[in-house]
Amino acid sequence: MPDSSYSPVFELTRGKTVESIHYGAGAVVDVHGNLLASFGNPSTTTFLRSTAKPFQAIPLLEHGGQESFGLSPREIAVMCASHSGTDNHLEVVKALQRKTGVAESDLMCGTHEPIHEPTAEMLRNRKELPTPNRHNCSGKHSGMLAYVHLKERLGETFSGELSYIDPLHPIQQEIVRTFAEMCELPVTSVKMGIDGCSAPNFAVPLRNAALAFSRLCDPETGAVSPPTRVMACKNITSAMMSNPDMVGGPGRFDTRLMQIGRGRILSKGGAEAYHGIGLLPGAIAPGSPSIGIALKISDGDDRKKACNAVVLEVLRQLGVLSADDMEALADFGPWYDIFNWRKLVVGEARTNFDLKYSRKYGLIYEKSTW
Repeated sequence: MPDSSYSPVFELTRGKTVESIHYGAGAVVDVHGNLLASFGNPSTTTFLRSTAKPFQAIPLLEHGGQESFGLSPREIAVMCASHSGTDNHLEVVKALQRKTGVAESDLMCGTHEPIHEPTAEMLRNRKELPTPNRHNCSGKHSGMLAYVHLKERLGETFSGELSYIDPLHPIQQEIVRTFAEMCELPVTSVKMGIDGCSAPNFAVPLRNAALAFSRLCDPETGAVSPPTRVMACKNITSAMMSNPDMVGGPGRFDTRLMQIGRGRILSKGGAEAYHGIGLLPGAIAPGSPSIGIALKISDGDDRKKACNAVVLEVLRQLGVLSADDMEALADFGPWYDIFNWRKLVVGEARTNFDLKYSRKYGLIYEKSTW
């Protein structure tokens, strides 16, 4: 059993008996910083992993990178993506690199087979090894390098032996400062680590990460400053929601959820079963504020089945998704049958938690209260 930061959120049965339990924690925070609801300990500190990507893209856009390089919304979306490595993703990453003067050989993310299995199979059949551009973080790394090039255009030079992914590089220092400000935390409170792609990553309390997502989706009400950052937040949110295929890929949860959300929901998952959601103003009911959600499944849930189901259950309990929306996303949960190798139903997987609403905001989701 995990520590007391986490509570039961997802269980698997065999017959009528519970066989396995996943534990998790999550926070639901409005744009004013109010903790509206939670499960487990909403102050649990853990790494965002790839859920941090939209925030890592802010400095480039804040300082004029979109205008300077002529970046399209699809190119901005792929910078915030954990893409599937399809040919479509590859072409957008290449276009981003052409505009910004980045070479694929400059990327320090490493290589892996495409997440999209048909693409991976195609490469295997052609005896073609995947290159860094097929890596799910290639857009993020291209964006970081683009920011280095933008700074050089503006007359700033970087001396020394530091690579662009070194935590002490000025680019990474600015990224973590920006992220801390979005979370309303001192930068010294952000715990640092190295991600799977070798770039710096951040750990903060879930409630602060949720606040950052709510402010990303409504930066003006969230008192984000300066104005150039407000515009960067708006452009990132718009790019991701209007190009969900770039953020994930065919059949991926982030892509499907944003497609179903139709401009109301921003979704970005990360490794080890972390997930961030931003709800745009009015997503629940007319007049409802921007809301951020951050959650973590304690055991890492390597296939993210529990994580995706829990995200859907949170959105269902908040009244964000209609019955038709839930039906369209039923492959991801929050309930599904478990089959054996003979395709017989032998149990079920299901969420098993209720959101704990804060005392002050216990009725906030009744539409009549907005």
